[in-house]
Amino acid sequence: MNRKLIRTTLADVKARREAPPQRDRLNGNMQRGGGMPQQRPPQQSSSSIQVRKRQPPPTETHAEIYYYKKQIDAHTPMVLVLQDGEEIEGTIEWYDRGALKINRRSAPNLLVLKRNIKYIYKAEDRVPQLSRVEERVEEREEEPLPQSPES
Repeated sequence: MNRKLIRTTLADVKARREAPPQRDRLNGNMQRGGGMPQQRPPQQSSSSIQVRKRQPPPTETHAEIYYYKKQIDAHTPMVLVLQDGEEIEGTIEWYDRGALKINRRSAPNLLVLKRNIKYIYKAEDRVPQLSRVEERVEEREEEPLPQSPES
């Protein structure tokens, strides 16, 4: 069976808008051209007025997803600092809603749950930590030298 889709054209819509047949609502008769059409005053009830409320911002901005994809594509070495202070260095292989898979060079790969991660940063941004011997040397350099009494 072949059915024809009926679509109204813009010309049909305009023609209907210009000369709509008006019927008297009470008895269903067509209105005569001699009288003024009776129109009801618009009634506005509190339920018919809809106030548009401002939409809250989205809960997900997708910034985290974008950041992970960018680091995965670039194979950027990352440092994950866990809640207990342990640092894990490697590249992010993949991620999902609750975990990251980290590839490491000299150690086994890890699946780290996001709830255990305190923060993440790029390994190139790591501040080199001084050893205790170097710290002592720096402390001595900062101390003022004893001055000899002038004669």
